[in-house]
Amino acid sequence: MHVISPFLFMDFLPDSVTKLIDELARLPGIGPKSAQRLAFHLLKSPDLKISGLGEAVLDIKNGVQECGQCFSLTTSNPCKICADPGRDRSLLCVIESTLDLIAIEKTGEYKGLYHVLQGRLSPLDGIGPEQIRLAELFARLSDSACETREMILALNPDLEGDTTGLYVQRQLASFSALHVSRIARGIPSGGHLEYTDDATLIRALEGRQRMN
Repeated sequence: MHVISPFLFMDFLPDSVTKLIDELARLPGIGPKSAQRLAFHLLKSPDLKISGLGEAVLDIKNGVQECGQCFSLTTSNPCKICADPGRDRSLLCVIESTLDLIAIEKTGEYKGLYHVLQGRLSPLDGIGPEQIRLAELFARLSDSACETREMILALNPDLEGDTTGLYVQRQLASFSALHVSRIARGIPSGGHLEYTDDATLIRALEGRQRMN
């Protein structure tokens, strides 16, 4: 079926506006209508505000690199977390992206180190162990200077996340001194049992905690 472009009937607009709407619509989570609203919001904004946004977009990659230790995005190497002597170096949290790191750090509860895989295993998409930072993880844990005693798998609770977690566990089967744990999964705050899927209910029961 032929799909009609949502921007086909906007040829009455200036080319610069149409181009901006088109580029905004390419961003994740931004649909055609949201792109239009954003574009017209920017048109009505003061020049100074637009200039600041433009500079921020142009500068977003300047100096940004992956930390040589945890592979999170940073402007210093090692990153601030890896370089912080106050972090608990016996704990290593394995996550998929820097966005996951931000989410965990916002809780203020975790004080260990991280290893960012920068992806997850997805054979259907051609993403194997070589495409993400798994080799670096195993090398890090094999280093004689490594102080990790517990590795926490904090991967997304879906097929790809579970596949990645299972692969990591199998590869580390010979690390007898390393305790591998997984973040608990269950019913979100404010959720209702009747609307919860079976897999989530099972995980909630498995991750139950004693009350006394």
